[in-house]
Amino acid sequence: GKIKIIEYARKNKIPFLGLCLGMQLAVIEHARNVSDLKNANTTEVNPNTDHPIIDLLPEQKQVYKKGGTMRLGGHNIKIKENTKAHQLLGNSTRRRFRHRYEINPKYLETLEKNSLIISGKAQNQDIAQIIELKDHPFFMATQSHPELTSKLETPDPFFLEFIKSALKIKK
Repeated sequence: GKIKIIEYARKNKIPFLGLCLGMQLAVIEHARNVSDLKNANTTEVNPNTDHPIIDLLPEQKQVYKKGGTMRLGGHNIKIKENTKAHQLLGNSTRRRFRHRYEINPKYLETLEKNSLIISGKAQNQDIAQIIELKDHPFFMATQSHPELTSKLETPDPFFLEFIKSALKIKK
């Protein structure tokens, strides 16, 4: 049902903010329904998917004892100019992460060709960290966890803009 809800938000221009798995599911939804990659999935759910749109990070493929081996902690993100992410975060930002899976880099070109904007990538790596849709009031997702650094007095820009967009829709 999560992917159906994301599809509904995309099609009906309802503000959407995906965090971590939420970003991965948004990409799966886009791959299936916009990029026409039928049965696209994450290898975490279906290791034999025709289109492994979400896959293990390369450095995770040889990790068998999980423990604290994820891509953890603060990492820098390079933000693409002329995007909503750039408006919110500037040229680069440091974000907190906790993940093993990523958008499969083999599919980035196909996704972007079909209107998904990869607006943030890991510094010096081909790891997509922020996505958005151009012709949508607010459809953004990040692999990071802004809830870990957001505060009441200084809310994370993702949360603030998501709420502002939702209030505009309500009016």
